[in-house]
Amino acid sequence: MTLLKPAQLLRIDLSLLVLFSAVLEQRHVARAAEKLNLTPSAVSHGLCRLRQLLHDPLFLKTPGGVAPTARALALAGPIAEILVRVEGVVASAGPFDPKTARRGFTIGAPDAIAAMFLAPLVAVVAREAPGVDIRLLQLMPQHHGKPTSQVWPGTLTELDAQRVDLAVLPIGPPPPRFEARLLFEEDFVVAMRKGHSLARKPGLEAYLAARHMLVSAIGDAHGVVDAKLAESGLSRRIALTVPNFMMALMQLAESDLIATLPRHLVARHAARFNLTTCPVPLPWTPDPVRVVAAKSAMADAGIAWLFETMSRCFETRPTPQPVAGRRQRRMRHPVGQIVGEQS
Repeated sequence: MTLLKPAQLLRIDLSLLVLFSAVLEQRHVARAAEKLNLTPSAVSHGLCRLRQLLHDPLFLKTPGGVAPTARALALAGPIAEILVRVEGVVASAGPFDPKTARRGFTIGAPDAIAAMFLAPLVAVVAREAPGVDIRLLQLMPQHHGKPTSQVWPGTLTELDAQRVDLAVLPIGPPPPRFEARLLFEEDFVVAMRKGHSLARKPGLEAYLAARHMLVSAIGDAHGVVDAKLAESGLSRRIALTVPNFMMALMQLAESDLIATLPRHLVARHAARFNLTTCPVPLPWTPDPVRVVAAKSAMADAGIAWLFETMSRCFETRPTPQPVAGRRQRRMRHPVGQIVGEQS
């Protein structure tokens, strides 16, 4: 890719990108000019400047208007993204009124956590901020069993660069440059359909004899539970792996499989899928789940509103009911292992 020289960059102004977007949308110079409240000659002049800068005709004349070249189509996505980001920067410069704001936010979260907050968040946004759009990115831990800064390095980098506005993830106290709030602590339960034999007679022996389902985005049939079992010379049969937690819940409802899943996730969806739970017959320590944003981003009133809104979504989540069984001894384990890729 040939990079533009500083002198060339100085010749590009935002109006040229707006003009490009309008012509691409309308496929007609005169209609684009009308949309932008410009004369057709002004639009043609702007296109001429862009052609010189980008060394491509961009739009070719047709009987019905103009057609974009392959280069123009390749530029369409990046230019649209630039315009959205500029709009967000301008919008963040002033007060944020959720009732009138027209803006998009990007939230990152692991699959299991997103399944807990997405429905209440969408409801709050529709009610309080109807012009706000949410873009959700699925986060995956980069390194299991490492300190916080090493488990989610990519996420922290994205937050620093403000490519992600905020993240909700299992994480210990982040570095000081981040604003974080503890939302809840998460541990695991064994989930299964109602009427399952394991629910009547839970225990380690019955747990190991059951057919297990594992959530693994990459299809690896070895999770955190398997690592814990291996420490005691034990193992279980993974009869099925699925790539996400919602698929796991659906499969539990229609089979005799069992799955070791985050307690709050199951609490939110148990009634919908007719599921019941029993304790995990292994020592476990809950993971702290936090909402995190770069402190520099919190100066943006819109992101500050989203941060508070996310906290409210978890304040109203269903309270997990205690499962029957013996009290479990807790064992410390690295933060970020359990509400991520595998269980």
